[in-house]
Amino acid sequence: MNKSIAVYWRMTRPHTLTASFVPVVVGTAIVAPRIESLRMDLFFAMLIASMLIQIATNLFNEYYDYKRGLDTENSVGIGGSIVRDGFKPGTILAFAFSLYGISALLGIYLCLETTWWLLLIGIVSMFVGYIYTGGPLPIAYTPFGEIVAGFFMGYVIIAISAYLQIGYVPTEAIAISIPVSILIGSILLANNIRDLDNDKVNGRKTIACLVGHQKAVYVLIVFFAAAIISLLIAVLAFNVTWWALLALLSIPLMIKAVKLFWRDLPPQELMPGMAQTGKVNTIFGLLLAISLTIANL
Repeated sequence: MNKSIAVYWRMTRPHTLTASFVPVVVGTAIVAPRIESLRMDLFFAMLIASMLIQIATNLFNEYYDYKRGLDTENSVGIGGSIVRDGFKPGTILAFAFSLYGISALLGIYLCLETTWWLLLIGIVSMFVGYIYTGGPLPIAYTPFGEIVAGFFMGYVIIAISAYLQIGYVPTEAIAISIPVSILIGSILLANNIRDLDNDKVNGRKTIACLVGHQKAVYVLIVFFAAAIISLLIAVLAFNVTWWALLALLSIPLMIKAVKLFWRDLPPQELMPGMAQTGKVNTIFGLLLAISLTIANL
């Protein structure tokens, strides 16, 4: 039983969950100065729903990678639990849909407290989470995976979190969502750089597959540079607090991630680069959330 719990936990890909946690905190913190007190019930409902949708998406990825034969006992990373740990595919799929069900109930509560338009956004978000790796043409198999993931987990979550508190989405929330979205996309890019060879064999058309290892690393550098520049623009032109520049302390982590990916090595040896890119997103996001909170004190 303990082993099963450990495997389920691994399949949620906990190191990636800051990608749904941070945007909720940032979206809430950016509008906090505009109101006397935050609706913490809405904050936690949004936080839990966002994380459950992300976990369900990770489980769909686990299921469909298995169904398409991408995961084997020799798969690199945390994928392949169905093959290695003996889980029934139907169990994983049912677990994913059950998490969708819980997030839907939380979404209904948010709608009752605000507007039913959120229901439409929630349905679209869950649908995209499913077709990211499911359906006849999974988004993850195209060059648009980084863009879609960044948009929905960055901009959309931040915008909704801000709206829940004040009833509209201010310009500074949109501005601050851009660097967050870009860095979330960088996590997917790093994953695709690591899996480049295997993805090519299985017919994927990710950015990394289309441009090759070295150029994909250049794309990662562009992602990092764009996140830095967009943060500076948010501060200089869109009334985001100067405290937000604390997030630039993550730049050394970005440099290290690039160095780890610089040589075209076997997938197992690129794992540290992928982990480092996830760390960049985590530290940048947490520093941003902390800085916005400090600014509100």
